[in-house]
Amino acid sequence: MAQLPSHARVVIIGGGVVGCSSLYHIAKMGWSDCVLLEKNELTSGSTWHAAGNCPSFSGSWSIMKMQRYSTALYTRLADEVDYPMNYHNTGSIRLAHSKDRMEEFQHVVGMARHQGIDFDMMTTEEMRAAHPFLETHDILGGVWDPTDGDIDPAQLTQAFAKGARDLGAKIIRFAPVTDVRRLASGEWEVITAQGSIRCEKVVNAAGYRAAEVGRFFGRDVPSVAMAHQYLVTESVPELAALNGKVPLLRDPDISYYLRQERDGLILGPYEWQATPHWVNENDPMPEDFSFQLYPDDLERLEFYIEDACRRVPILGKAGIQKVINGPIPYTPDGNPLVGPMPGVPNAFEACVFSFGITQGGGAGKVLAEWVVEGETEWDMWSIDPRRFTGYVTKEYTRAKAVELYQREYAIGYPNEERPAGRPAKTSPLYETLRAKGAVFGARAGWERACWFPRAGKDEAENQLSFHRTNWFDAVGEECKAVQEAVGILDLPGFARFEVSGDGAAAWLEDLITGALPKPGRIGLVYFATKSGRILTEMTVTRFAEDHFWLMTASGAEWHDRDWLLAHLPADSGIKIDNVTAAWGTLVLTGPKSRAVLTQVCENDLSSENFPWLSHQPIVIGMARGRAIRVSYAGELGWEIHLPNEYMVGVYQALWTAGEAEGIRDFGIYALNAMRLEKCYRSWKEDLSTDFSPLAGALDRFVKLDKAAFVGRDALLQEKQKGPSERFVPLIVDAGTADAPYLATIWKDGERVGLVTSGGYGHRIGKSIALSYVRRDLAVEGTALEVDIFGERFSAVVGSEPLYDPSNSRLKS
Repeated sequence: MAQLPSHARVVIIGGGVVGCSSLYHIAKMGWSDCVLLEKNELTSGSTWHAAGNCPSFSGSWSIMKMQRYSTALYTRLADEVDYPMNYHNTGSIRLAHSKDRMEEFQHVVGMARHQGIDFDMMTTEEMRAAHPFLETHDILGGVWDPTDGDIDPAQLTQAFAKGARDLGAKIIRFAPVTDVRRLASGEWEVITAQGSIRCEKVVNAAGYRAAEVGRFFGRDVPSVAMAHQYLVTESVPELAALNGKVPLLRDPDISYYLRQERDGLILGPYEWQATPHWVNENDPMPEDFSFQLYPDDLERLEFYIEDACRRVPILGKAGIQKVINGPIPYTPDGNPLVGPMPGVPNAFEACVFSFGITQGGGAGKVLAEWVVEGETEWDMWSIDPRRFTGYVTKEYTRAKAVELYQREYAIGYPNEERPAGRPAKTSPLYETLRAKGAVFGARAGWERACWFPRAGKDEAENQLSFHRTNWFDAVGEECKAVQEAVGILDLPGFARFEVSGDGAAAWLEDLITGALPKPGRIGLVYFATKSGRILTEMTVTRFAEDHFWLMTASGAEWHDRDWLLAHLPADSGIKIDNVTAAWGTLVLTGPKSRAVLTQVCENDLSSENFPWLSHQPIVIGMARGRAIRVSYAGELGWEIHLPNEYMVGVYQALWTAGEAEGIRDFGIYALNAMRLEKCYRSWKEDLSTDFSPLAGALDRFVKLDKAAFVGRDALLQEKQKGPSERFVPLIVDAGTADAPYLATIWKDGERVGLVTSGGYGHRIGKSIALSYVRRDLAVEGTALEVDIFGERFSAVVGSEPLYDPSNSRLKS
């Protein structure tokens, strides 16, 4: 057994497939002085009992990339590390019982083919030809994934381990970690049963024990172990007689997978009776659960077994050889945690994988890039641990994990506002708006009004569809009210940092790509990665030379906090206060907003004294706050920022003053429709590390003549050769469905771009797709096509903004 060294550059805690893949990929990047610590033997957690399925299919662009990387790696890994293992590349069929499912498949096929994976839609005849034992009489069609298959999880893990050892990395088994300690040098001391080891960086890859390890760092890892049960049959004569294996089969509308295992079958349902374990003091996690399972509970699976026997009748002829019922960890959104540990310097997570085998290879690559380079090749916000903030408690995680398990294969509808774990965070106006009938959605835990049903016209819930649905007309009326009169919106949850102290302005200038606004003004600023890609966008409100508010998306709170703190100079007098929880925001906007606001405050609201993109203190009744002359809706308007205790009183005062002006509540669906018309970018949709500020047509926010800022050198190089793609708005001649996120854009039969935001602009009466297209096509008037659920619709490049191009309404 290897001896524990006294020091390593990186220590990884956990020896499952993800931990070993991470070790291998870090070593491949040249950091061979790395050590992996495992509590027991390798694979002793969830890895050993995993079914080993390897789909590339995903509704997430980034996770599809990660899984695509894994399957490609698995086909060559045996040769790459000289270890005997096989990836059985059988391909897979997914069944569709409904038109909605077929539309979902069409979109995923478009995404996959854009990434170079030859997904195809299938007819029932094609399914039967590929899988001779499949019954398809009640099926509309399906989708074919040619890269899918299965692999032995233990062999895969050992292959990664051998490859890592061959590159100089070390693996220490039977070395359970009992604590970690941050040293004055900034290094970590990792304490184990075999002694202690110091390291520069540490990775929590502890699988379903990740929360236990996270507590050593003071980190509450959002993870709940769900019992996933599958059965393995005895040999089936019809399969034994085949020369080869049948494709892996998934029936997402019923919720199970069925694949060949040697001459038998594996059936794995995701049943409605989702069962979490180890969630309270009456059911504690055992000190050691290595290579153990939960008791069988086949009654939970009866419905799914019966359906699968009708779908593939040879299943019904086979006896059950064994049942596997083991722990699979879930986060609140079902995606793993890979990246920087929130609030903890030089610590990372690569844990809580519900689909660790198919994601393991790609996760190792992504984690290694975070550790070695400080950023990743692909934007991986979908798995970044900082996407969850303080509202994510153990109870919240349990509720969401159960909901996700029950809906593991559910159709990924847009604007589905799932109920579990809600409400988590509420504005003081939540009850007021709920009494008015608002339909809410959760954004970073905050309940926000999505839309307001019209009395006697609308059902007060979202109907699910890929097409325009029941809230469409109501949202249109909200947009019209904002355009013609005045609307009011409660917008809680802006992440808000107060930055002050000598040198604060100079420090920020070195971080942002552009310029800071002058005192009394506000401005958009962009932060770039060292490779010149878009890290984040903030609104800067400048009070004095070295005193600012930095406001950003609610979901970016921990992401942007950690970035700012990581770049704060040592022994600096600069102070950063996270004041997110203390403040709320009311948006008052529309041509009559000045008339309303004038009635309740003493400020001179004229454009001469309160111009666009400026701010002033404001007193409304008993409340003191800050009014900012800006509107994400693109109309005359103000954001009124207030301590939360004043929100109800100010809302009521504005409502009373606005009744004669036709004031109307509006929600975030209307706000989104209006920001599309103004071509305002949305973080982690239109703005991500997949794109640079130059590709994003944000040139006016990039000052390459500045002495220095993060990413400047990379942007200078890109400026010289020009970005390969460019952000443009498209006007789409769509039908009843607007372009979905990451729809493919075509020109003369060639893929030339992707949609990053799509929707309907009610003020201009047109369907909009904010997009990135090949640079030579980013010219107003260029004719293109957009793939919307398998059908191509004509589109034309517009000029931003599409609505009020002179900004005269904003400045009025």
